[in-house]
Amino acid sequence: MRIRDLGVIDDAVVELAPGLTVVTGETGAGKTMVVTSLGLLLGGRADPALVRGGAERAVVEGRLDLPAGSAAAARALDAGAELDEGALLISRTVSAEGRSRAHVGGRSVPVGLLAELGEELIAVHGQSDQQRLLRPARQRGALDRYAGQALAEPLARYRTGYRRLREVTETVAELTTQARERVQEADLLRFGLEEIAAAEPVAGEEVELAAEAERLGHADALSSAAVLAHAALAGNPADPDLVDAGTLLGQARRALDAVRGHDERLAALADRLAEVGYLFADVAGDLAIYADDLDADPARLAAVEERRAVLAQLIRKYGSPEGGTAEVVAWAEQGALRLAELDGDDDRIEELQAEQTLLRTELAALAAEVSAARQAAAGRFADAVSAELTELAMPHARVTFDLTRLDDPDGLELDGRSVAYGPHGVDEVEVLLAPHPGASPRPIAKGASGGELSRVMLAVEVVFAGADPVPTYLFDEVDQGVGGKAAVEIGRRLAKLARSAQVVVVTHLPQVAAFADRHLVVEKTNDGTVTRSGVKTLTDEERVRELSRMLAGLEDSELGRAHAEELLATARSPREG
Repeated sequence: MRIRDLGVIDDAVVELAPGLTVVTGETGAGKTMVVTSLGLLLGGRADPALVRGGAERAVVEGRLDLPAGSAAAARALDAGAELDEGALLISRTVSAEGRSRAHVGGRSVPVGLLAELGEELIAVHGQSDQQRLLRPARQRGALDRYAGQALAEPLARYRTGYRRLREVTETVAELTTQARERVQEADLLRFGLEEIAAAEPVAGEEVELAAEAERLGHADALSSAAVLAHAALAGNPADPDLVDAGTLLGQARRALDAVRGHDERLAALADRLAEVGYLFADVAGDLAIYADDLDADPARLAAVEERRAVLAQLIRKYGSPEGGTAEVVAWAEQGALRLAELDGDDDRIEELQAEQTLLRTELAALAAEVSAARQAAAGRFADAVSAELTELAMPHARVTFDLTRLDDPDGLELDGRSVAYGPHGVDEVEVLLAPHPGASPRPIAKGASGGELSRVMLAVEVVFAGADPVPTYLFDEVDQGVGGKAAVEIGRRLAKLARSAQVVVVTHLPQVAAFADRHLVVEKTNDGTVTRSGVKTLTDEERVRELSRMLAGLEDSELGRAHAEELLATARSPREG
């Protein structure tokens, strides 16, 4: 992470290691700016007062190595970001005028996207930070993961039933609330189907009728043309002097037949004339039949035109000029299917309501099973966290889970009550804390003081380690108000949490810093700023000097160095074992 012009930091680079990273330094050196930078990078509120005096803007840039297949990576890709070999580059700029800009994977994005990514990537615990596990929805999710398979199996069955009940309920509501529209639709369909059934149209019928109407409308002209053509081909008995084409063709054929034996070419021409003669005879015969069959009946023409008018009306209502009666027939087929569906809705509503009743009964039983598994897990959780708090100088604190149900007249019937339900069951889940004997349990955000809250959250995170999938934890002032053995135990538990996640701790206690896998120190220059070289990773020898300074206020105190080396040995021995 690179920080520029933020608070006392001029330009500094912070490298956070896997495991436990601690950040130390003199009071006012800028340790809090490291926490603030992470907050800005992951969607925190932009305060122009954070911009270093004389600078136009503060800039925080980070490179995050995302877990393979993580929800954060998927969300970033959805926003158009690009990953750099599995890493995500993000930046946040805050101007002195208060404007804020965010970039993710090379793409300008709303600041809200950084907050979404932060929800999946980091849990921040500090005096003024929003506490991730203080939200009841997060507490329920963490408890469910902590409960394991004993809860996962009935919860999966419950969710399947819940989704089906939602589908059935929505379908019933749709069918009943749209009853009036369905009745109107059915009436229109019935009218149309009756109108089409009365006409009995046949696909393509209008084309044949159009041809027939054209023929009947010109029957006299067609008949005269056929008679004249027949006379020209075959002669007219009423006019024996008229020379017809058939007679002339016969004369030509006979002339060629008389000499065809003397030349093959001429014989071939004679054969072709014979073929033409046969064709003339066929055409003449067909013309005679056509003239005899032609019906000039005005009544038939009127009937055809009337039928065409009926079909044209149907086509306008239920088809198109291009589709014609074929579309009308298709509309009738689809309309009949839809009408059968609408007429069957009443029966379907009854079937769905019966299924709805059965599903609600089954879901109530599954919800009770889920609640029982949660109650059992909550008891184990409370005992484990309370044991952790005893080691963190809160020996009388007691943590419990409060599982409640809300009344809802439209809810599930459970234990004689109608209770609200959702995709996660019927339980409202909240973690309560009684900090000392006689105190009433209260939500942890209200039941703990500022110094206690971070320790409570540390105990919760240690117990939830591995169940809550956030990859990075940041603790600021987790050690406020404690020292001695309690401080050592805080360091030990941070190291324990760091076995399953990346942990970053800003601390002033050497007992905590001794447990670090990487120790960063923030140092100011003589002019009061923190430069690039002002955030450095300490070597083993430098760690001894820094711990000595934190213990005795003197880096080269022999007593301080001896105590520092003892702290490091104490921190390493249980972890190596």
